[in-house]
Amino acid sequence: MKNANLYALFESRFPQDKSACAIETHDGLYYTWRDIERATAKMANLLASLDLPADARIAVQVEKSPEALILYLATLQAGYVYLPLNTAYRAAEIEYFIDDAEPAVVVCSPGNFGWVSKIAFQAGTKHVFTLSDTRQGSLLERANHFPDTFETVQKKPDDMAAILYTSGTTGRSKGAMLSHDNLSSNALVLHDYWCWQEGDVLLHALPLFHVHGLFVASHGALLNGSKMIFLPKFDAAEVMHHLQRATVFMGVPTYYVRLLAESYFNRDTCANMRLFISGSAPLLMETFREFERRTGHTILERYGMSETTMQASNPYDGPRVGGTVGLPLPGVSIRVVKSTPSDEFAPCTVDEIGDIQVKGPNVFHGYWRMPEKTAEEFTRDGFFKTGDVGKFDARGYLSIVGRTKDLIISGGYNVYPKEIETFIDEIDGVNESAVVGVPHPDFGEAVTAVVALRPGAKLQEADVIAYLKSRIANFKVPKRVHFVDDLPRNTMGKVQKNVLREQFKDG
Repeated sequence: MKNANLYALFESRFPQDKSACAIETHDGLYYTWRDIERATAKMANLLASLDLPADARIAVQVEKSPEALILYLATLQAGYVYLPLNTAYRAAEIEYFIDDAEPAVVVCSPGNFGWVSKIAFQAGTKHVFTLSDTRQGSLLERANHFPDTFETVQKKPDDMAAILYTSGTTGRSKGAMLSHDNLSSNALVLHDYWCWQEGDVLLHALPLFHVHGLFVASHGALLNGSKMIFLPKFDAAEVMHHLQRATVFMGVPTYYVRLLAESYFNRDTCANMRLFISGSAPLLMETFREFERRTGHTILERYGMSETTMQASNPYDGPRVGGTVGLPLPGVSIRVVKSTPSDEFAPCTVDEIGDIQVKGPNVFHGYWRMPEKTAEEFTRDGFFKTGDVGKFDARGYLSIVGRTKDLIISGGYNVYPKEIETFIDEIDGVNESAVVGVPHPDFGEAVTAVVALRPGAKLQEADVIAYLKSRIANFKVPKRVHFVDDLPRNTMGKVQKNVLREQFKDG
């Protein structure tokens, strides 16, 4: 029986010359494909030695590095489930994820070991390792004692490969369960659709805890046997320095805005480039047009989410239409529908706005330990309700025009208002709060909090921001906090966030 393990697919596509460079770091280190295979095997042997259950979750909150990617590959090769966590998450968030996922192993940055290990051990996790972005930590120290060969664990297509936590506007985060087949089928489709070529070099500036950086960018290069130039984070000057040796670049709209802000970013800078891809947030038409004018390249915008990986894309060969996310990917069905009182649906006509639903081998298997929530999010004929609102034009191109849930996308990261409101409402003196996204030229949307205080309270904007910074990731912390006497409500008592967005859009 063919092994459906995603790592087996990657390994089968590694170049024949294992001495070729697989990863080059910003500070001049080179990792060959043989290095990747051997280091992956060592980590896989370490994980296998821990006598973990077959579906053990490996929770990882570390800074970006080649070793962090190798840990992901080792988790796959050893047959376990990878659980990436944003490096900005703080104690309250990590405590929730560990309590909910019950990982058998937690890997964190050395500087966070004290508080992360305390949370993990209290939750029953038996193994906590450290891994730094400078090739240090107990994970590497332990793994170095193990053999550098490992027989990839046999997996079936529907076996779980990863859990990605994605929040909702009500309640806490949900763990989207992705199978080996979800990830491998999507990687293979994107490989063909984006015309990956021999000799392609990926300039990788995205984080590894996100779908974009891990499942789109890294998977693309691994499947093509392409060299990656690894940058620890996005820096416009550093990106421009390396673009002349790369052919593919993927980023969030913020990256492109910041590149265009550099006066010497032009056609010469991008002369060797084949493809620029944007995702994770809407790309403004102003950015789309200016990028084309300055560089001669048309950015390819695509559409995906944690539960589905990629589901639509502008074509590589064919018109790339600004303001759209392109066409449904091969093998993926997308429909835009109008809801009806009987929970049925009616297809929308051309240019008619409705709810976006998707079905295909890329769509996740459900939310971790949430069968009722999973059932709610799928239609009776198997389509996933994305929660996004959009429309198809006459050419079949899809545009995202809004979100049914109050999701904010700031700098490519998803921010869910309810979570932030819960923390704000804990502050002494706060009566109630509402969090909205307002337009921002750099981040796309800026998180903005509107707070109604109790009589006599003397809270200041700085107090709210300081409180939140100690509890949640920095990208979730509001850029501005406005104080009002009362939040606007409709006749049913629901807070009118559309009124707040309009009121504070210039704030």
